[in-house]
Amino acid sequence: MSRRRRAVKRPLIADGKYNSTLVTSLVNTVMIQGGKSVAQRIVYGAFDQILVKNPQVNPLEILQRAVDNAKPRIETKARRVGGATYQVPLECPPERQQSLALRWLVRLADGRKGIPMKEALASEIMDAYQGQGNAIRKRDEVHKMAQANKAFAHFRW
Repeated sequence: MSRRRRAVKRPLIADGKYNSTLVTSLVNTVMIQGGKSVAQRIVYGAFDQILVKNPQVNPLEILQRAVDNAKPRIETKARRVGGATYQVPLECPPERQQSLALRWLVRLADGRKGIPMKEALASEIMDAYQGQGNAIRKRDEVHKMAQANKAFAHFRW
């Protein structure tokens, strides 16, 4: 951890096509080694796939609901106390909730082999929107871990 001053959080610029900071965050999460235009093509292609599957619903609303469904409310962090390491359950800040949900959606979509990334991302978003899929399972896993380690909650500071 840095001993210098805390880094200033820069505000996200809203996306040009959908005018949403959530889409910008998704593009930045998909982006690898500065390939922003490639990441935008993947995200917009995924939104087109979602629009084909659900023409009556705005893909931005579907993404918002999917991220809300995949957000973890609590998580565990490792704390060293007297030579032993405990997994201490902590409340998750809202920004971290969103970043974890987006990260899980993108990584699990990338793990689906054999189909293009935009189709995999679209199907992962649709699964999370419906309350099922790998991202929801990952969130439940994190919640279960926090529940199991509730006895160490007094170690938080």
